[in-house]
Amino acid sequence: MIWVTGDVDGKLYKEPFSKGIMSRSLNVADIGIERAHDIASDIEAFLIKNDISEISSPDLADVVLNHLEKIDPKIAIRYKHWRSLRTSKKPLIILIGGASGVGTSSMAFELANRLRLKNLISTDMIREVMRKIVSKELSPVIHKSSFDAYEAIRTPSIRIDSVIEGFVSHVDVVNVGIEAIIERSVKEGISTIIEGVHVVPGFIRKDLLENNNIIIFTLIVEDEEAHKQRFYSRCRQPWVKRSLERYMDNFETIRKTQNFLVQQAKIHDTHIINNVDINETIDTMVGDILEKFGVDDDVE
Repeated sequence: MIWVTGDVDGKLYKEPFSKGIMSRSLNVADIGIERAHDIASDIEAFLIKNDISEISSPDLADVVLNHLEKIDPKIAIRYKHWRSLRTSKKPLIILIGGASGVGTSSMAFELANRLRLKNLISTDMIREVMRKIVSKELSPVIHKSSFDAYEAIRTPSIRIDSVIEGFVSHVDVVNVGIEAIIERSVKEGISTIIEGVHVVPGFIRKDLLENNNIIIFTLIVEDEEAHKQRFYSRCRQPWVKRSLERYMDNFETIRKTQNFLVQQAKIHDTHIINNVDINETIDTMVGDILEKFGVDDDVE
């Protein structure tokens, strides 16, 4: 048995070396599950060959890094960046926005698996909580969907599109909950992924974005027909209770909200990803995260 030791807040612990856990960690470097498992097996063989029955977590990371440098320097760099990010004292907070049907929920789930993050929150759930707190009489827009909130506007503006005005009003209320979760995650040091249509660049307070490890992605589906097919695929699942007809009736307004999200993302220089292929999208997101946060070469 090989034991890996470490400490949390000054308290020592040790756990058995696991090839499964290591292979998942290695997969962040985008080397594939099978290859990651092979490398984890090689690391285990190295430890056994050198009669190492107990090793600290930092020393094990160095062994892995040295092994990767011999295989592929580019993979080693990605692993080093990921290691830097994992050992950062600041939590990683990832915000994934996009219009209905572009796949924010699916991508957030896949990204959480890739990065081994446990906290995943949907803005739809935040909205449901806000609905319990804020009555329909006080804020009718929050009791509508993001794409038809304009129907609840009491005094429509003549300056902007009513669909966008309704969407903005809807997001404004939910954004209060999003910011509260970010503040709590920062305070408690908990890495979190928040996903949903209510994640809009420019709405989150600047002080939250500037002082923390926060990155925002806006997912889109450029092709209109491909976007429409996403709803057919979603609504055919037996556990989904949403109405396909409702989405199709509001498809033009959904596309309008996507255009608005793209405009906001460009204005605030945030990441825009055309979500066509799951693997490509996840690889792009992981690459952008490592590039932005995992570049502290001084972390040991």
